[in-house]
Amino acid sequence: MDTTYNIKQIAIDTIEEEANSIYQLKDYIDNDFVKTVELILNGTGRVVLTGIGKSANIANKIVATLNSTGTPALFMHAADAIHGDLGMIRPDDIVICISKSGNTPEIKVLVPLIKNMGNKLIAMVSGLDSFLAKQSDFVLKAVVKKEACRNNLAPTNSTTAQLVIGDALAVSLLECRQFTSQDFAKYHPGGALGKKLYLRVSDLVSKSNPPKVSLNEKIRPVILEISSKRMGSTAVVTQENDLLGIITDGDLRRMLEQNEDVSHLTAQDIMTTNPKTTGSDVLAINAFQLMENNNITQLAVVDDGKYVGMVHLHDILKEGIV
Repeated sequence: MDTTYNIKQIAIDTIEEEANSIYQLKDYIDNDFVKTVELILNGTGRVVLTGIGKSANIANKIVATLNSTGTPALFMHAADAIHGDLGMIRPDDIVICISKSGNTPEIKVLVPLIKNMGNKLIAMVSGLDSFLAKQSDFVLKAVVKKEACRNNLAPTNSTTAQLVIGDALAVSLLECRQFTSQDFAKYHPGGALGKKLYLRVSDLVSKSNPPKVSLNEKIRPVILEISSKRMGSTAVVTQENDLLGIITDGDLRRMLEQNEDVSHLTAQDIMTTNPKTTGSDVLAINAFQLMENNNITQLAVVDDGKYVGMVHLHDILKEGIV
């Protein structure tokens, strides 16, 4: 291996080169960008993104971001478009064509076809004097002066710039739509991200025969209740299910450390009063944070002042949201 290359410095230089290119993009956010956002917001169709080569890969990512944030979008490969895929474009769709140069042969063939169909055409391009830029209704200026590689050939700065302009477009749209975390959850129901946004305590807590004892319950029944329900704790409640306190495995250990004879003790003697609680409608991630902040592993679930069950840290961890 040739040790004349400083690999670490090459990596640092690449990051700095791309960071500088991205920072300069703010100077190219102009009225065309604003009009593009307004066009999409007021449109009734979808956003169709197209490109070729590395730009096609970026287009796919932007499509995914738009779809997940409330803007219906789809990808059409520029080369496949002229062999039948143009049929996917509907009359009300807006087409965004991504290209660094804006002068590739496929783009020069595709652009007139889209224009003839009557669809609005947006260019995302670095070459502002290119065929694509001149033929488009609006231009999203993903301008870079050069690539990060020494030969100025490998798409690096240019594809990163396209990605950032795409993100700026998506975030502008979601902010203008007042897109909420609840809206986001609708499009991300699977995986940890989705569960953080929709999984609630009610989805985890078993309200059927939850662990509970009365205030005057002797220690042996208390231990049996904790053991049989496998929650590591039990609630102490009134006959009307009002929560009076909680007894955990830790409370039992402290009781044994402090008392030689426990036969005379009751639940009232060892329970923790005013325990931390949560409601059934609380997001599971918020319940987890309450446990973490207070260094506890379970929460009594209380709705309308009544004890309904217990949720354990392990119940949340099993869901993989943290």
